[in-house]
Amino acid sequence: MIQSRIKTAIRAAQYSIVGNLFLAGIKIVVGVLGHSFAMIADGIESVSDILSSILVWVGLRYAARPPDRNHPYGHGKAEPLVTFAVVGLLIASSIFIIIQSIYYIRHPHSDPEPYVLIILGLIILIKEGFYQWMRRKGEQTKSRMLEADAWHHRSDAITSLAAFIGISVAVVMGEGYEAADDWAALVAAGIILYNAYRIFRPALSEVMDENTHHDLIESIRILAIEVDGILDTEKCYIRKNGMLYHVDLHAIVNGRITVYEGHELAHRLKDHLKDSLPEIADVHIHVEPASK
Repeated sequence: MIQSRIKTAIRAAQYSIVGNLFLAGIKIVVGVLGHSFAMIADGIESVSDILSSILVWVGLRYAARPPDRNHPYGHGKAEPLVTFAVVGLLIASSIFIIIQSIYYIRHPHSDPEPYVLIILGLIILIKEGFYQWMRRKGEQTKSRMLEADAWHHRSDAITSLAAFIGISVAVVMGEGYEAADDWAALVAAGIILYNAYRIFRPALSEVMDENTHHDLIESIRILAIEVDGILDTEKCYIRKNGMLYHVDLHAIVNGRITVYEGHELAHRLKDHLKDSLPEIADVHIHVEPASK
């Protein structure tokens, strides 16, 4: 099941690369021919999406490697590290767009061509569709990288919408409103920066092993007492490692059982948890005697 999720995530990243490559080319060509810097800026953001999707694809392949002597917990931490690189690309692209937008606001240019709006409207629908699809794949595979890549598509749809509004103002209002296109690009850059933070925060949480897995902890506690001999649970700590989780659990048992019986009970509990929750890579169980 885990291998199936990994294959699904990698395939989704590959589709994302192809989709971004196609749309980036259309945006830049139409932006140049249609005299729209907002469209060109949108295309540049899509180019950064291509690079980030390639990073996601490479990161997923690396994170999927099994544990080895130097990495006993596996290679899953590659996921948030690659996500940091994706965030860096988002920030870099937004800074470039801001600089270029300010330049064009200060140096007026020709009005955008009306046909740019038709192309942009279609792109908005396609990118929002990509976001919804990638988000579902990210939730399905529990991949932080796919969720980050999904937000790339959403930010792209939003920047395209901002460009659409700005170009509409420039086209409808005519002379004197050419800069509306460039102001739209500035708004798009701000949205990109905001989304970069949204992507960065959960990845940082994963690297810092922040306690955010409350639903999974509750599921583990419920499953634990289904094992005959487990009276209750105490501490339960979880670390996310890529698409998998490592669990440290304190299980309360009858204090009069033998060490051997406690050992066997811990193994039954571990097997039950891993069978019930395939996303758990390993469980370290500490047996606690029940209070008298």
